[in-house]
Amino acid sequence: MPSGPPADPATPTMQASGAPSAVPLVGETGEISEISERASGAAARRSWTAPLLLGTAGVLALLIALFGPGLMARGTGELRIPGAGLTTVLRTVLFAALALHLGELLAPQLIRPVRGRPRTAVRSWAVLASLAGAAAAAGQIVRLAAVSDLGITETYSTREGGLLLLIANGLVVAALCAASRRPALALAPLAVVIGAEALRAHPEVYSPEFGAALTVVHLTAASLWTGGLLYVLRTMWLWRGSPVAARSLLGRYARLAIWLYVALAATGTASALRRLPLDVVFTSAYGRTLLLKLALMAVVSVLALAARRRMLRDTDPSVAHRLARREQVVLGLVVVVSAVLTVVPDPHWISLRP
Repeated sequence: MPSGPPADPATPTMQASGAPSAVPLVGETGEISEISERASGAAARRSWTAPLLLGTAGVLALLIALFGPGLMARGTGELRIPGAGLTTVLRTVLFAALALHLGELLAPQLIRPVRGRPRTAVRSWAVLASLAGAAAAAGQIVRLAAVSDLGITETYSTREGGLLLLIANGLVVAALCAASRRPALALAPLAVVIGAEALRAHPEVYSPEFGAALTVVHLTAASLWTGGLLYVLRTMWLWRGSPVAARSLLGRYARLAIWLYVALAATGTASALRRLPLDVVFTSAYGRTLLLKLALMAVVSVLALAARRRMLRDTDPSVAHRLARREQVVLGLVVVVSAVLTVVPDPHWISLRP
C-alpha cells in the first residue's frame, strides 16, 4: 500500500541522492536537435562550398588564359598573335610550376623553427610540378615551330627556341633533384630557368638586360609568395589540431611576405614605367592587362591585410586561414593575367611618342 499521495507528473523525479535526474524536457530536446541540425548543415555547406569555389576559379582562370589576349587586344589595332590563348595556358603552367617548386623549397625553412609543431608534413608536389613545367616549355617549342613553319631542330637554333629548350631541360633536372635525397639542389636549375625565362620575355632592343634583371627579381618574388603561401596553407590544414603551431607558421610567413610584396611592387612599377608608354595605357592590350593585374593585386593586398589582422587578434587561426585561402585563389588569377602580359604585343608599336 502506498504511504503518501500520488506523485505529480510535472515534478522532476529524484534520484537517491536527492538531486533531480538529468532528463531533458521536451522543449530542451527540440532546441538541442535544432542546434545539432544547424551545425551539421553549416558543416555540409562548408564541405561543398570550397570545392565549388575552387572549381569556379579554375574555370575562370582557363577562360582568361584562352580568351584574355584576344579580348584585351580588341579595338586596339594591334596585330593578332597566332595561338595566343594556347601560349598563355602553357606559360601559366610554367609559372605555376616555378611557384610550386620554389614554395616547397622555401616553406620548410619557415616550418623548422616553429615550436611544438606536429611531426607530420604535407606531400611534395615538386616533381610533378617541374615535369608539368617542362612539358609546358616543350609545348611552347612545338607551337613556335608550327607558327614559324620551322622544324623542331631548326626552332632550337632561334633565340626563343633555344631559351625554351634550356627552360625545359632545367625543369627536368629540377624534378630529378626533387626526387633525390637532396631536393635543395633544385635551386641551381630553377635559377637557370628563371634567368632563361627573363631573357625570353625581353627580346626588345631598348635595354633588354635591365628588363631581364627586373623580371628575375619579380618572377622570383612572385613564385616565393604564391608557392610559399600554398605550402603554408596546406601545412596549416594538416596542423589544424595544433592551432598554436599553425598560427605561428602563418605569422612567420606573413613577415617574409611583406618583403616579397615590396620587391614585387618595386620591380613591377619599374617594369611598367619602362615598357608602357603613358599615351597607350587604355588603348593597348598590354596597358589593359596591366590594369587588370593591378586591380587583382589590390584585392590580394586587402585579403592579406585582413588575414594578418585576424591572425594578430585571434588565437584561433581558422579565420585567418580562410582569408589566406581566398588570397591564394586571387593570386592564382594574378598568375594567369601575368601570363597574358607575356603574350600581348609590345605597346611601343602603337605609341605616338618617339
